[in-house]
Amino acid sequence: MLEAKNTQRAVVRIGYDGRVHKQFLGPNAKERFDNECRVLKHLEQKRCSFVPRLLAADEKTLEIVTSNCGARVEHLGDAKIKELFGELEHYGVLHEDAFLRNITYRSTDGRFCIIDFEFSKILDTIPETETSTDASGIVADPLVAAAAKAIEVQWSAMSHAGNFRTNNEDRFLAVLADSHGVRYLGKTGNASTGDGDVLFAVADGMGGERSGELAGKIAIDQITRMLPKAYMLNDQHLIDSSPAMLKGLFQSIHKELDRLGVDALCTNMGSTLTLVWIHRSIAMYAHIGDTRLYRIAAAAPDSNRGPELIQVTEDHTFVGWLRRTGQINERQARFHPRKNVLSRALGAGHQFVDPQVGAFELKSGDRLLLCSDGVIDGLWDHALLDLITSPDSNQASMSAAQRLVLSAVSESGRDNSTAIVVEAK
Repeated sequence: MLEAKNTQRAVVRIGYDGRVHKQFLGPNAKERFDNECRVLKHLEQKRCSFVPRLLAADEKTLEIVTSNCGARVEHLGDAKIKELFGELEHYGVLHEDAFLRNITYRSTDGRFCIIDFEFSKILDTIPETETSTDASGIVADPLVAAAAKAIEVQWSAMSHAGNFRTNNEDRFLAVLADSHGVRYLGKTGNASTGDGDVLFAVADGMGGERSGELAGKIAIDQITRMLPKAYMLNDQHLIDSSPAMLKGLFQSIHKELDRLGVDALCTNMGSTLTLVWIHRSIAMYAHIGDTRLYRIAAAAPDSNRGPELIQVTEDHTFVGWLRRTGQINERQARFHPRKNVLSRALGAGHQFVDPQVGAFELKSGDRLLLCSDGVIDGLWDHALLDLITSPDSNQASMSAAQRLVLSAVSESGRDNSTAIVVEAK
């Protein structure tokens, strides 16, 4: 382990796994040990995301093990320092060593954090704040509240090469991540998000020879490396850091595709990618290219309106921009000569990666559709909705994904077609 600090009061070492080991020494060591443990447990209960997470504590050796909150900050303005420690008080803790030496920077999500709580106290009353709280005094965040509720999800997936291509450059992924690692799921199934996080993704590869297939595979494979580490985060930290984590994932895929793209057989190798990561009742998503994520929200019981198909992601094409800005309609977009010209993608000679990311609460009855552009080429938006929610009797025995893909191939079939349909129970 790397020794980061050695004073009369404590020795701090960083393990090879990144965890921080702190042993209390000197006067009042036991009292300071007990106080830091008590404060860190309080802050975790309050779901404070910018402090270490207490992982272990040994009363015999007076050693605690915490998560890593990044590197110490060398320079920071007095106003910012005051703001950070003031923010901590809204979680009911007064840090009595409120100086720069106890501030770190966590690069995973670009967040300043506060460490070393041996000299701190839990406040009897919490200062008033504009942030709303629930009855227990915990800071209320709609997504954090959603993280407290597990749901059942049911899914179906299918991919088809189409009528004119001999190879399929589309790839899809369905996995469950828990404390034991990542488990690949089948084309159909159901799972509880109380057992682990569930992730679905669709990628559409592109490039010379068969490099499009490789590009799609690389995009999917990289995703599984991120999940086990992310699964260990607490709810608030996960919510705060997921945008940066997902953007970092897309960047790593982009770099790998660029690295392999120098090979003559992999010229212009690239991929689009749309993924949804479901943690309890939170759906976090990231997207680049012209694969799509749709949401069909469950209708309210007292509503006369039927289900509505909403496109969550934006097509990263010039034609997609024209339609978003109201300059053309769905019919004009479908037959536009430049509809397949991408303005953003992973690899494929693009210099920068700027994926669309976001999150929303997934409620019982909601449905999600992830699909490649081959499905869109064959089916209008109203057909997507009808095939998912009200299929004909001769198609009712098929899974929702089968209905979409086979219908798209029948109507067009010029491109590979892939779909995943997820329903929250």
